[in-house]
Amino acid sequence: MNITRRTLLAATIAVAFTAQLQSAAAEEVTLNIGYQPIVEPSRVPQADGTYEKATGAKINWQKFDGGADVIAAIASGSLDIGYVGSSPLAAAASRELPVETIFVVGLISEAEALAVRSIAKPEDLVGKKIATPFVSTAHYSLLTALKHWNVEPKAVEILNLRPPEIAAAWERGDIDGAYVWDPVLAQLKKSGTVLATSADVADWGGPTFDAWIVSKKFAEEHADVVTAFVKVTGDATAAYRANPDAWNATSPEAEKIARLTGAKREEVPALLKGYTFPTLEEQLGEALLGGGTTKAVADTSAFLLEQGKIPAALSDYSPYVSTRWVTDAAKLAH
Repeated sequence: MNITRRTLLAATIAVAFTAQLQSAAAEEVTLNIGYQPIVEPSRVPQADGTYEKATGAKINWQKFDGGADVIAAIASGSLDIGYVGSSPLAAAASRELPVETIFVVGLISEAEALAVRSIAKPEDLVGKKIATPFVSTAHYSLLTALKHWNVEPKAVEILNLRPPEIAAAWERGDIDGAYVWDPVLAQLKKSGTVLATSADVADWGGPTFDAWIVSKKFAEEHADVVTAFVKVTGDATAAYRANPDAWNATSPEAEKIARLTGAKREEVPALLKGYTFPTLEEQLGEALLGGGTTKAVADTSAFLLEQGKIPAALSDYSPYVSTRWVTDAAKLAH
């Protein structure tokens, strides 16, 4: 083979290889995920890069301090999958944002609460400064608790602060209390007392939960990515549920969760117990994606409408909750 033919062959191979690389790059999906620094099992596969391996996508993880900000980012098109509480989800669905719930991460129990100081009983809240992130599950729970106690929300100075701002305001003594979630709640409890938890509020008719939601456009275009995402999330929950005691303060799981959330490593086991984490199989039951989640979103929306927090409520919230992804993810398990 002469030099000219050898050069041409090399050039042809190089062009073909470059085209192959460009094709592979074009096929790689970029997945924008908005997470919150909340202590829950899926922080572990996030830290390990398991989501990237399973989905085959390039993932851009973005941290948010509240569900309202996550919803705004999805609405703007900058997020594909987001972590939100039931109240921001209800507000988004009521505004007919094209999203659907793909996984109920946790039913909120002790993980959110109203922490106060120098307040002994609900009536003492009148005239006090109480902070909470507006349109969050904590905000919804605060309003539900006030209604249960027959305390007019207008009689309380309710301030819209994100969790890091709440921690700073509490340290400065600028607020009398806050309805917020862990790990900030854990900080407040060190020098304050708990007036009510979200477990109490659930008993009073206001259950709350956290969930992963997806943009319907992204789900339609990349169904396999969404299914793989749900599978990884379900596996993380199953690992925790199978042996919660193994996720102790000295475990690698606690270290990873602490690193991504800012929680203290030794507090992680107790913070995990502040939620009930449903498994992949339990997601499909009537209590959750099979019916209960839709009802909870509808009930939350009705309450938000009554409180003047949303302009209108829908007659049907089922388009915003889907069993498809959990069903498909469960098939990947076998």
